[in-house]
Amino acid sequence: MPQLVLIAADLVAIGVLVLGVYFPRHRRRDLVAAYLGVNVGVLAVATALSSSTVGVGLGLGLFGVLSIIRLRSTELAQTEVAFYFAALALGLLGGLGAGTTGAELLVAGLMALVVAVMWAGGHPRLMRRYRQQQVVVDRAFTDETALVAHLEGLFDARVHQVTVQQVDLVDDTTTVDVRLELGARSPAVPVEPRMTGPLHRADVR
Repeated sequence: MPQLVLIAADLVAIGVLVLGVYFPRHRRRDLVAAYLGVNVGVLAVATALSSSTVGVGLGLGLFGVLSIIRLRSTELAQTEVAFYFAALALGLLGGLGAGTTGAELLVAGLMALVVAVMWAGGHPRLMRRYRQQQVVVDRAFTDETALVAHLEGLFDARVHQVTVQQVDLVDDTTTVDVRLELGARSPAVPVEPRMTGPLHRADVR
């Protein structure tokens, strides 16, 4: 009976996590099936291992192996990777937790904690003014101060960090990774204007 309770708790938790938290925010239907499949698969294997003497050690080894699996065909954002970890964790908690007597409330509480952290950590209102973007600017900047001032004027935002990935002096472009905060622009820094060339613009990828 405790094992069935934990299995039911896992199914409820993964349902809330995927259908109540992930899909309404990210709308990737393909990953819904992936998260549900990973969770139920890990739950089934962990439940079978919980009855053996090597269950816990082998279960943790399984978590380590599965945690490094990445889909090679598509690129996953860090948020989506975090949901993979959460789905794995819920499956292991539901499967291996049944092997411990009287641990049902603790395991159910840990499941609820995982779901709550994923709900709060990725909430749209949390740090909603902060952005991270890769930008190609049609000007070759060799002065970081001038680059920051140009980006802040372009996005009307405060640049917290900028990493120059490439400066192309032939095509007159600069590729940067920028972390910025909308609506919190720093005081203007004067930038020497260009006398020739096209108007400044940026292509955001």
